[in-house]
Amino acid sequence: MSSILHNDKVRIFESKHKNFQEVHKHFHETFQILYALEGHGNCQLGNDDYIITKDDVLIIPPFTSHSISANTKLTILVLEFDQKYLNTHIEDDLLERAFIQPERRTLYPFESSEFRQLLRKMLYEISLQDDLQDHILKSHLIEILCILIRSKRSKSTNQYQSVVRPESIKETIDRRYYELQSLEDLSKKVNVSKSYIQRIFKDQYSRTPMHYLSEVRIGRAKQLLTESDQEISSICFEVGFSSLATFYRIFKKHVGIPPNTYRSTYNKT
Repeated sequence: MSSILHNDKVRIFESKHKNFQEVHKHFHETFQILYALEGHGNCQLGNDDYIITKDDVLIIPPFTSHSISANTKLTILVLEFDQKYLNTHIEDDLLERAFIQPERRTLYPFESSEFRQLLRKMLYEISLQDDLQDHILKSHLIEILCILIRSKRSKSTNQYQSVVRPESIKETIDRRYYELQSLEDLSKKVNVSKSYIQRIFKDQYSRTPMHYLSEVRIGRAKQLLTESDQEISSICFEVGFSSLATFYRIFKKHVGIPPNTYRSTYNKT
């Protein structure tokens, strides 16, 4: 764990977890916002269990017991601050609304992009060490709280569909290909209807989102077949297929030959 930012009331640090490393249940007296930079694992917040993956946010109010276990190399950026850091009536209201309860939040793609940018700005600001630092850090923190509050509000499907873009859907597939099993899963991830996803994605990329999902999985499988010694069955499940038979069928459909033949052919060249 390496400290990145630190002062009396707010700090940011990067918490690196090795494969299968566990941080046992504990709590803090401060407010914490955890942002997953890479990897995936599991987290318990209070009595609730969550899966965490890249770009997920964990909202942890003071005195909330929590634990983390990494399934892969997991890197988390932790933003921690004291309530005294936000000391006006308006700021207290934002804090109360953002930290209603401990939870994992999956931000929409455009929200996560803004969220990452604000964290980068905070990291940059600490390097300046001038008399404006505290004011600017606080302004960025307030923006982060506003993003969390807005992301919590119920958005009707039509409201969100007016701003979601096919690029955002593609980005979700690129990041979550191993856990998406159906168009309905994708629909829930981006919070838009299945018909809307089908239409705007095909208009943009001339293929259905599920066809693109297969392309991403097969591309990753080809990489693992040629660059690792993993068993084919292991590769099958790592890239998101639920059965070996389905993996063989779709691989042959996309590549022209089954995965075992592809591996042996590549190794001969």
